[in-house]
Amino acid sequence: MRGSEFAELKAFAAVVERASFARAAEHLGVSPSALSQTIRQLEARLGARLLNRTTRSVAPTATGEQLYARIAPLFRDMADAVAEASAASGQTSGTLRINTLGMAARQIIAPRLGRFHRAHPEVVLDIVVDDGLSDIVAGRFDAGIRVGGRLEKDMIAVRLTPDVRMIAVASPAYLAQHGTPDAPADLHNHACINWRLQADGRAYRWAFEKKGRQVEIAAQGPLITNHADIGVAAAVQGLGIAYAFDRERVDEHLAQGRLSQVLGDWSITRPGLFLYYSNRRHPSPALGAFIDCMLDRDPPRAAGRQRIR
Repeated sequence: MRGSEFAELKAFAAVVERASFARAAEHLGVSPSALSQTIRQLEARLGARLLNRTTRSVAPTATGEQLYARIAPLFRDMADAVAEASAASGQTSGTLRINTLGMAARQIIAPRLGRFHRAHPEVVLDIVVDDGLSDIVAGRFDAGIRVGGRLEKDMIAVRLTPDVRMIAVASPAYLAQHGTPDAPADLHNHACINWRLQADGRAYRWAFEKKGRQVEIAAQGPLITNHADIGVAAAVQGLGIAYAFDRERVDEHLAQGRLSQVLGDWSITRPGLFLYYSNRRHPSPALGAFIDCMLDRDPPRAAGRQRIR
């Protein structure tokens, strides 16, 4: 294969993976117009249209999907081989694509970005904040960060945080006006701030447990959201009762008296955050270094890694 043909295929793969000529061009270090010309040359050489383009999006055609499915594993294998060779010489390099929940990006990744960059300046982090539970394999990510109970099957997982106790909260003003619920069933008489699961569009059913008795409530109220900031803000402003997983968002409000906990003896514990990646691929040195940094630990150890079934 000539160098120009390899460059064309690499450019094509970059566009498919980023679903954007602009982002692919930035990744490759070329102009969007030069990238478009490269793709046109590839399509002309193959005699087939590979990409459907609109003013807002770009996606592979059926032929393009087939081509990408064949070449993507080859590019990944080459990238892994280069990364392993760099690691053997004491260097870690390459691009690492991470798909993460917003709270994990804020609580775990953001505080450690400087430390990771100083230790591994040749690694480019491509962090995508996504609360929609995207498929990391289909999205061509090296790893994802999710709540333990929402992990995809057949993945290798690394625990990042302990399990978390959920907490129902409301503003003192709301409770003064509407009263305090004593049991989950009382929530049917209250305004509840609901959470929508992006994966399937359903509203989250509030789960409670006390002395072995488990209860699920289909909460109703004036607001449904898929973003925790909105839900907590609504509770602070007295719109109703919220049920929070992300304790960092509510603890300060509790300490300052802007929120009060309710149904504390009914709260349940949910799995913490895990980083996970496909069991079909050996983790690259860059991913191993990223995991170690997120866990504030020295180079890889086997402990803490487990297969999710």
